[in-house]
Amino acid sequence: MHIFYTPDITQNSYTLNEEESKHCVRVLRLTIGDVVNLVDGKGGFYTAEIASDNPKKVSLSVLKVETEFHKRNHYLHIAVAPTKNIDRIEWFLEKATELGIDEITPVITDRSERRVVKEDRLNKVITSAVKQSIKAYHPKLNDAISFEAFLREPFDGNRLIAHCIDKGEKQYISKLVAPHQKYLILIGPEGDFTPNEVDLALNKGFKALTLGDNRLRTETAALSVCFEINYLNR
Repeated sequence: MHIFYTPDITQNSYTLNEEESKHCVRVLRLTIGDVVNLVDGKGGFYTAEIASDNPKKVSLSVLKVETEFHKRNHYLHIAVAPTKNIDRIEWFLEKATELGIDEITPVITDRSERRVVKEDRLNKVITSAVKQSIKAYHPKLNDAISFEAFLREPFDGNRLIAHCIDKGEKQYISKLVAPHQKYLILIGPEGDFTPNEVDLALNKGFKALTLGDNRLRTETAALSVCFEINYLNR
């Protein structure tokens, strides 16, 4: 199955851009009459036939459209502190996209070792994972934002913060998750959130979350949350 990401598709025909056209004809060696699939990132899954195999301008005729393709019964937004090694966050984005996630926000905290994030590069990782895992929904990647500013952002759903500080009551995800709901989960940097940041989040209505006794890397903690919420919402 050959998948192309076509976020601007609106008609019964579509023309791939030059980069995708070259990949289609020169790399995949597809030709007129071959059938491919398209995803628009908004739930649309298209079956299309190659009408013209120009390596600079491949034309496609749409044969079938499915809407809300593999739509999940919940909404998951993970706000995570970017790691010093950007490869780790790229790994998280790839695997989270494969598992199922709706929105990601890089959050800059007091202990963040990385404060600059190249969203274009990370979006390419997400898009590649969308095609690889045959997802019709493209997760939204927000611009990096400071922790304090992020807390002021509105969110109509369950808000959780995972931290390792030994204070107050923390609950497991299994006690906080139910189907058909929205979830926003904060994951801290190497070194965890500061006590002040945890207090700020709790005062904003976030609930404290534990991921168990093991001390996890940032990207592992974020992926663990993604897996558990998808598993519990099956």
